[in-house]
Amino acid sequence: MPANDCMTDAAQAAAFRRLVRHLQHRTDAQNVDLMGLAGFCRNCLGDWLGEAAGVSKEEGCEAVYGMPYAQWKAEHQQPASPEQIARMEASVAKNRTDTAGDAAATAPR
Repeated sequence: MPANDCMTDAAQAAAFRRLVRHLQHRTDAQNVDLMGLAGFCRNCLGDWLGEAAGVSKEEGCEAVYGMPYAQWKAEHQQPASPEQIARMEASVAKNRTDTAGDAAATAPR
């Protein structure tokens, strides 16, 4: 099985664009749930994109959301339950022990 670093930039970029389109379509998948399950959310992805592209985090997030974050939040974000917050906090704690060298993800905005 090829390692990620052995795949072409074009293939990786295509997969990234597909992930972003999927997240834009699935507005029902709340950031707090993504954080609770995977330890990252749209905001993290936008932050990583902004850093990699040399643009602001806000510009990275807008590219991921397909609109300004404030607009997405007003239209799609639901209040988080105490259970969702607890799962997110436990998941984010796992990020702090990640030895891959990537920065730990932050809580959803």
